[in-house]
Amino acid sequence: MKNISKLLLLFVIITFVTNCGPTKGKSSVGVIKKPELVIEEDLYIPVPKSERKNYFKETSLETKWVDSIYTQMTFEEKVGQLFMVAAYSNKDTVHFNAVEKLVTQNKVGGLIFFQGGPVRQAKLTNRFQSKSKVPLFIGIDAEWGLSMRLDSTYKYPWNTTLGAIKDLRLIEKVGRNMAQEAKRIGAHFNFVPVLDINTNPKNPIIGHRSFGENKVNVTEHAIAIMEGIQSEGVFCTGKHFPGHGDTALDSHYALPLVNFTKDRLEKVELYPYKRMFDEGLVSVMVAHLNIPSIEPRDNFPTSVSYNVVTNLLQEELGFDGLIFTDALNMKAASKFMKPGDIDLEAFMAGNDILLFAENVPLAYQKISEAYNNGLITEERLAKSVKKILAHKFKIGLNHYKPVDIKNIAPDLNTTFKDALQYQLFEHATTVLKNKDNVLPIRNLDQKIAYVKLGDDVNSSFVSTLKKYTEITEISEDNIDSLKVRLKDYNTVIVGFHKSDRAWKKHDFSETELVWLQEISKNNVVILDAFTKPYSLSAITSFDDIEGVVMSYQNGDIAQEVSAQLLFGAFEPQGKLPVSINEEFKEGFGLRTEKLNRLGFTAPENVGMSPSILSKIDTYAKKAIDGKMAPGMQILVARRGKVIFQKSYGYHTYDKQTKVSNSDIYDVASITKMVATLPNVMQQYDKGIVTLDSKLGDMLPMFQGTNKQDIIFKDLLSHYAKLQAWIPFYKNTLDAEKCPSDKIYSLYNKEGFNYQVAENLYIRNDYQDSILKQIADSKLLDKKEYKYSDFTFIILKEYLEKATGKTLDKLSTENFYKTLGMNNTMFNPLRKFDYSVIPPTENDNYFRHTIIQGYVHDMAAAMQGGVAGHAGIFSNAMDIAKMMQLYLQKGNYGDKQYFSTTTFDTFNTCHFCSEGNRRGLGFDKPQLGKEGPTCGCVSMSSFGHTGFTGTIAWADPETEIVYVFLSNRTYPGNTEVNKLSKENIREDIQKIIQEAILDK
Repeated sequence: MKNISKLLLLFVIITFVTNCGPTKGKSSVGVIKKPELVIEEDLYIPVPKSERKNYFKETSLETKWVDSIYTQMTFEEKVGQLFMVAAYSNKDTVHFNAVEKLVTQNKVGGLIFFQGGPVRQAKLTNRFQSKSKVPLFIGIDAEWGLSMRLDSTYKYPWNTTLGAIKDLRLIEKVGRNMAQEAKRIGAHFNFVPVLDINTNPKNPIIGHRSFGENKVNVTEHAIAIMEGIQSEGVFCTGKHFPGHGDTALDSHYALPLVNFTKDRLEKVELYPYKRMFDEGLVSVMVAHLNIPSIEPRDNFPTSVSYNVVTNLLQEELGFDGLIFTDALNMKAASKFMKPGDIDLEAFMAGNDILLFAENVPLAYQKISEAYNNGLITEERLAKSVKKILAHKFKIGLNHYKPVDIKNIAPDLNTTFKDALQYQLFEHATTVLKNKDNVLPIRNLDQKIAYVKLGDDVNSSFVSTLKKYTEITEISEDNIDSLKVRLKDYNTVIVGFHKSDRAWKKHDFSETELVWLQEISKNNVVILDAFTKPYSLSAITSFDDIEGVVMSYQNGDIAQEVSAQLLFGAFEPQGKLPVSINEEFKEGFGLRTEKLNRLGFTAPENVGMSPSILSKIDTYAKKAIDGKMAPGMQILVARRGKVIFQKSYGYHTYDKQTKVSNSDIYDVASITKMVATLPNVMQQYDKGIVTLDSKLGDMLPMFQGTNKQDIIFKDLLSHYAKLQAWIPFYKNTLDAEKCPSDKIYSLYNKEGFNYQVAENLYIRNDYQDSILKQIADSKLLDKKEYKYSDFTFIILKEYLEKATGKTLDKLSTENFYKTLGMNNTMFNPLRKFDYSVIPPTENDNYFRHTIIQGYVHDMAAAMQGGVAGHAGIFSNAMDIAKMMQLYLQKGNYGDKQYFSTTTFDTFNTCHFCSEGNRRGLGFDKPQLGKEGPTCGCVSMSSFGHTGFTGTIAWADPETEIVYVFLSNRTYPGNTEVNKLSKENIREDIQKIIQEAILDK
């Protein structure tokens, strides 16, 4: 990767052209055509052998050790080194004993592990190593990580997915991770990278295992993987020499024909090997192929061809590393010759290690006979055996140590792997079509439907889509019904979800192809394909499909990332690694605009420690166990990415309904910050009010009162000498302390339209009574900071008079619809079911009922649930959107809601010098010891808390948003706020600050 000439860089630009389009015809199913490969001149300039990179340089100690071991070996031990036999950690003792016998009696030199588990394999490795005189080579074929073979291990993307990524540093990271995992279980070889150039879409065995159809792209990715692996001290094995990419048969079952000229092979299939050898590739695996141009004998496998293994690989290409056969039990080899004979033939051809030999004793006998008959010389045997021993020294087997079994599982599954996975899919996901800039989806105030095609899971995709806006999942058994239901939707997202298991078919069914075309005729359709790229070749026409996204795989992170792309959380960078048709060729990929909406990633990607963040669980448990709150939602975002979103506990202490991330809580006074305040800021931004505007001018009803000269700045700073509150509800109770029938009705009727609780309505004119009580209330004697609900009750009245719209409609139209805050509203029972709303209180003093779905605050309830100081129900995700809008100074989703100057004015502590910490509407960190925060956030931070046990806080300096929602007031006895007394919210905020890694 570091020895690329300028000429080679030019070659990347003029790389070969492929045509892979569907045939035209009446059928709705396209036929994938094999690309017509244009073979250009090979511009590769080889590096002299002496200048090739060497990760594992030979030393005098190595030579001395190899010679000393070799001279002590018996002939049987020498021959045994040539074999690497199969081992499985998921089989029984019969198998384990058979492998041990091969180690102890047949002196085999290595094991290749297949299915099983990491701990079981490590234990077996220690067992077999302890029985071997010369330490064993341990290999594993783990192309997308150990999960290709072992359970309970991490799965990296397929090579085709990686081939779409242009940032090779990420590919190198994958290699490093793979190497660390291999070392952790005692493996020395990972049989990667695949160097096959997949120019045949019908290839049944390579396909997604290849980095693509462009030889330069394949090579660059392979070198990056190799550099990552070998720099960590694990050997790579390039495969499948001389090239298995343009084949139509699976060599596991038959011998594939590669009927190309030597010139074509030199310029295409062999290109990666030449480059890899210069970059220090340790070993090569030779495939079972039929290539007449370099092996004229009819149906003679390349793996046992002297022309291929010795003349081409070693002599012409100058490769002097280890040479493996592909598995000798594969039918392409085993049909050609019997066990024993095939092993001998493979060794005679020039291979060093005979992989997956079926009958080692018989193979030893055949090789021994050939040696005794002079067909194999001592020099030939020594060449391979000493090469094997030299590499055992290079990998450290001269000082062999058993695998440490302790903590293998956590060591293999670190959180960083998810962080890398997010990065990989953000760089791989590819936009293929974007007619009329349908992507990203800008307008959230529209009806969007989701239709699933394919037979695999889609939950992560759909749940992430729903975090951006309201999405309706639609499923029908027939296309006519589906079309009727989709008629009223502006945009339809079609997700094609196929199994993330490598060997499953990823094709569209005939029915799915018809449905896709029918849906596209009448709707704006965005097709998101969680599948192999070649699957799209079956679509005969993309004319009616406005947006096409290739997401490559159907794992959870792939789904989550792709949903983010649709809504503009990041800018896609992926490029197709293979051609789909004439329109979507290799190297194609569109950029779409990034909108500054919240995205989702792992903590490490924004400089946060997941292990420290995990301590939040302890405080959540402490709160629930201590009966401080029955349940809660906690969200943390940084740099525009949600990195922690969890729900804890239950709706109530009877533990009947678990809290989920989509549930909605009464957020109490956070209403001030997410409903009233942003609307007020827009009024200020338009110049309708100023900091010096007087209350009497803003609301004529205050003219002639003791409040007429209160200025806007003082009002919002809780510095206007207003009383904290008035228990308005008490004056509405009868002698039995129940709602008076003079003021309340049990049902909605003329003059009683403001609902206070279930089956309880208050007189419409009582709103004026509340405002009059505020207007008539005394002012404090001294001007000092005094938190008052009056401020926002007054401002709600002002907004409604100034705009002619009620606060609920104003908030929805001005903010919630366009922000995608579809779970945020006053009076949530008009849209949501009780089951998603945790109750806030068992009210035995006013409404005498369970308060669920109706606002907890009494004064807000008396205003019909729509008040300036309380009444909003929401979830942590929606609140985070508003906080992110503030953090971005009035901008979200590329829409400016108010100016940055306005935000800065409102986020300023205008009276800090006088001991008042408040901004304009925003709460700010405490100036002394007591306050709303942990005392460890910046003074530029802002937010609000709520009586029901909530907090929403943002810090511009660290770019962190923190949301905590609960119903700590349930079931009652709210006189002692245990949640506040124990500083649960503040301690969690402190944990968040401690988790910052890049302060």
